[in-house]
Amino acid sequence: MIGWGREVAGDLVAAERREWLCTNGLGGFASGTVAGTLTRRYHGLLVAAREPPLGRILLVPKVNETIGYDGLTRLLGADRWAGGAVDPHGYRDIERFALDGTTPVWTYAVADARLEKRVWMEPGANTTYVGYRVLRARGPLGLELKVFVNYRDYHGVTRGDGHPMDVAPVQNGLRVLAFDGASPLLLLAQGAAAQPAHTWYRNFDLPRERERGLEATEDHLHAGTFATTLASGEALTLVLSVEAAPSVDGTAAWRRRARHEAELLAVWRRARPEARRAPAWIGQLVLAADQFVARRRLAEDAEGTTVVAGYHWFGDWGRDTMIALPGLTLVTGRPDVTRRVLATFARFVDRGLLPNRFPEAGEAPEYNTVDATLWYVEAVRAYHAATGDDGLLEALYPGLEEIVRWHREGTRYGIKEDPTDGLLTAGAPGVQLTWMDAKAGDRIVTPRRGKAIEINALWYNALHAMRGFARRRRRPVEPWDALAARVRAGFERFWSERAGHCYDVIDGPDGNDDTLRPNQIIAVSLPESALPAARQRMVVDACARHLLTSYGLRSLAPSHPEYRGHYGGDQRERAGAYHQGTAWAWLLGPFALAHHKVYRDAAVARSFLEPLADHLADYGVGSVAEIFDGDPPFTPRGCVAQAWSVGETLRAWHALAAGR
Repeated sequence: MIGWGREVAGDLVAAERREWLCTNGLGGFASGTVAGTLTRRYHGLLVAAREPPLGRILLVPKVNETIGYDGLTRLLGADRWAGGAVDPHGYRDIERFALDGTTPVWTYAVADARLEKRVWMEPGANTTYVGYRVLRARGPLGLELKVFVNYRDYHGVTRGDGHPMDVAPVQNGLRVLAFDGASPLLLLAQGAAAQPAHTWYRNFDLPRERERGLEATEDHLHAGTFATTLASGEALTLVLSVEAAPSVDGTAAWRRRARHEAELLAVWRRARPEARRAPAWIGQLVLAADQFVARRRLAEDAEGTTVVAGYHWFGDWGRDTMIALPGLTLVTGRPDVTRRVLATFARFVDRGLLPNRFPEAGEAPEYNTVDATLWYVEAVRAYHAATGDDGLLEALYPGLEEIVRWHREGTRYGIKEDPTDGLLTAGAPGVQLTWMDAKAGDRIVTPRRGKAIEINALWYNALHAMRGFARRRRRPVEPWDALAARVRAGFERFWSERAGHCYDVIDGPDGNDDTLRPNQIIAVSLPESALPAARQRMVVDACARHLLTSYGLRSLAPSHPEYRGHYGGDQRERAGAYHQGTAWAWLLGPFALAHHKVYRDAAVARSFLEPLADHLADYGVGSVAEIFDGDPPFTPRGCVAQAWSVGETLRAWHALAAGR
């Protein structure tokens, strides 16, 4: 278990820095701080996904508990208010906080009484359970739960202004209807007396939003209070749901969640021999990996599946999905999930491209990406290598051939093969196509127009993958050999003798760019590399010398005049730093694999991943952050849990532990 005593849980600064996350496999989630305060607009006990994995709405931001015991009264909740006040201070009574799998567990101590609280979600349902159990008490313990509600898009904030919601008694609790046509919200607790309420609490303060330059105050409605008395060993479960008939049996609900996670670990251990000697933090990441897998319901495919790119604010992105997928699902022993995701995304290929993202409001997918589709081909290759599933290959192969055809002949945004050297070029004014896609207002921070190195590394790798697919299907392989050979010859142009490493982009509007960025590590780490062995080592050494941090690779060398070692500020400031020095955790896996490829020392390569074991106890507890400051101490930033950060760490660790 990841956990602490009062030295962290009872310290407001330390406890607010650490955030927990529960998910439901639909894109819905529950999340908050260890302290119990709300610091982000995304924090809440129930953020439901109405159109999985999107359409997410905040329904229950929090519950504040009060206990009465032996003549003492303690408010266990904690709230920040505009103006700087903190009241109440319930974090002071947290004796211990820990993760049980992915479930956050608080232990409160008041006099000689101890009360446990845990939060989990029902797999496959927009239902959150908040369970309370008296662990120790000489006499009865009174428990009062004040439930706050809302009904808004999870990206927004609410100003209540007296907005009336209908709060009505139902069996075992209350039903809240925010407005006509809204999804009814059920607040249920079998064995507790429920009292409706309707009081807006104004000006909750959200300090993490203020740091991001966004509106940082919000109102929430106190919709009801539940009260009961418990003896030592007795329990109460509060159920928060927009499902029609959620189970109110907390014991059975907890068993389902525990069984779900136990099965995830069992499947992983059965599938991967090296899992038996894996350190505990790798097992924790196996559970974290499941948090990103979600349904994407399609009219033609009830089993549609996708990957949420990161929590709290990302939906499913094509690029992130395909980079993360092998690590999240294949190495964890879940190829059935890999298969469903690949089949789901195959339905969205258009003009040879995978979508970059699916907008939250349900608009048409956006195809402004040059790399998502190439990562898709690599994900198909990895899946087939792991499973030998010729059935899926047979179904996908015509579409894969179309992908190559479109890339050769030309598709959106100037994505096209250059017939003179076989390399892919891409770019259009005002559009960012590679993973370095930050935009500050109308300014593309890293446009990278021309022939980007990781794009052509992926292109070369994809042509080799197509050769393997053709051979498996008893098709001619010579055309693929010829294409790959031409790209390999053209790839020679990426080498900069003066810099001693690869150009980041060649044939751009301003010529060739030898700025030292981490993209060239992909040209080494992929299964097929167009770089000679000596140059592969020079690339690894250059990245190690200038870009490597404990938690990822910097996106720009510190010697560059535009380097930004701190990520923060408003949207424009953050966009300006996003790929200009900020360190990215997902690149640590490819770096470790590339290091092993050139130095052949698996133990040394694995050691580059080890600092992440300590990171799991910080920021997004039990998971890996999106990004880190480029300057020491490499403070975590961005999303508290990121799919490709987790997936690439798992993929690299397993490959290195298995000796590949």
